[in-house]
Amino acid sequence: VQLQASGGGLVQAGDSLRVSCVASGGTFSAYDMGWFRQAAGKEREFVAAISGSGHTKDYADSVKGRFTISRDNAKKTVYLQMYSLKPGDTAIYYCAAKRAKGVSRLGSGYDYWGQGTLVTVSS
Repeated sequence: VQLQASGGGLVQAGDSLRVSCVASGGTFSAYDMGWFRQAAGKEREFVAAISGSGHTKDYADSVKGRFTISRDNAKKTVYLQMYSLKPGDTAIYYCAAKRAKGVSRLGSGYDYWGQGTLVTVSS
C-alpha cells in the first residue's frame, strides 16, 4: 500500500483546512487509517484514527471537537478536516494504514506511512 498525503499549507489561527491521503494498492477498506503529526523538535503524536468501515473513530484529546476524520473507500481516500486551527497544530501531518483489527493510537501498530504534508498555523 502506498499513501500520498496532500492539502497542507499556511493558514491563520482560527482557519480551517482539510488534508487528504490517497492510497494505492491493496483493498482500502481492509485497512484502518490514522493521522499522526510531528512538530519541529517534538515526537510524533497521534491525531485521529478511523476503522476500515468508517464506523469507529478515535481522536486525541487535543483535537477532539475541532478535527474530523472521514474516509471514502470508493476513492481510497482518508480525510482530516481541521477547524479552529491553533499555532500549536503546526506540524507535518502523516497518514498511516494498518490491517483492520481495530483503531489504534500507537504508531508502531501501523504498517504503511505516507510522506507527510506540512500544516503551518500563524498567530
